[in-house]
Amino acid sequence: MMQPTAIAMSGGVDSTMAAYLIKKQGRPVVGMHFITGYEDDLPPEHKEEEKDPEQAQEPDHLMKKARNRMAPISEHLGIPLEIYDIQTEFETSVIDYFAETYKAGQTPNPCMVCNPAIKFGTLLKAARELGAGHLATGHYANVVEDKVGIFHLLRGKDPKKEQSYFLARLSQKQLASAKFPLADMTKPEVKQLAGSIGILPYIKQESQDICFIKNRTYGDFLTDRFGLLPTPGPIVDLKGNLLGEHKGLHLFTIGQRRGINCPAAEPYYVIRLDTERNRLIVGHKQDLLTSECMVKDISWITDPPKSALSVNTRVRYRHRETPSMLIPVNEKEAVVEFDHPQEAVTPGQCAVFYQGDEVMGGGWIQPIEKNAEI
Repeated sequence: MMQPTAIAMSGGVDSTMAAYLIKKQGRPVVGMHFITGYEDDLPPEHKEEEKDPEQAQEPDHLMKKARNRMAPISEHLGIPLEIYDIQTEFETSVIDYFAETYKAGQTPNPCMVCNPAIKFGTLLKAARELGAGHLATGHYANVVEDKVGIFHLLRGKDPKKEQSYFLARLSQKQLASAKFPLADMTKPEVKQLAGSIGILPYIKQESQDICFIKNRTYGDFLTDRFGLLPTPGPIVDLKGNLLGEHKGLHLFTIGQRRGINCPAAEPYYVIRLDTERNRLIVGHKQDLLTSECMVKDISWITDPPKSALSVNTRVRYRHRETPSMLIPVNEKEAVVEFDHPQEAVTPGQCAVFYQGDEVMGGGWIQPIEKNAEI
């Protein structure tokens, strides 16, 4: 009997159509939907206040709500659906990481943590318990196995939507269990196909925000969830001149222009967050340029390079990767020298290395120690 393929289903068009395509291939499919506790844009401790009093007494309220939301999709596709409560795992792996990274004066990238820890960690384990041979997702990326059993992560077909960047920290073992049915499709093609099978009325609207923040600011989320109150401090330029006062370092990220509110002949941008002295260091657009960065805790999909290697490096998802020289320090650390200086290379974000269409791996950008005399 053929092993089923599990599909991580969010209720959006991408994962829904991924499930449809797998079933169309004649493979048995089981849908898997997980709840994090943040589906209603409220942190868990505030949810009881928003529920109907009778519903608030039901411990499985969120499970029932998720099943009601997902049932029309699974019924329309004709596939079974399992609902998983992973609030504890999500809080520990993703939310705590998000908060700690901000507290350290860096900018987190929660999707880079969620994919290996939650989707291809917690959910993949559950898929195995269901007897599934693979876990599919709606990512626009591709994975292929070579003749010697090594798995390679490649870009998806759609240059505007492709999401190989977010999967760069998956291991060989995780990629061996991964399926990406949308690899050879573009977003418009997916939407057109969804319309043709009549599923669109059941699809939830896609959000462009981080899934657990949605319509709030990062600062509001951190204050509401962790009580991280803004601590005002000085705004200084690169020469140490006092320009004004900020309302809290966690409200800013490198390259940010809004919220500085210091009049000048040309606009100021955030250059560095000085957490030790609670100072926001700003400069002008040209001051954002840097020619190199340090990358640590690199997760390699391919074999780690033993000597300097020419690669293309993407320093954030919306960044167009740039030709670079990757110089290994050890198997987990490397210096990246850009062929051309790059703007807003931000500590806490993930640098992902490409050769052609293949992802080699990715690691965390670390603070660049410059202007230390300020």
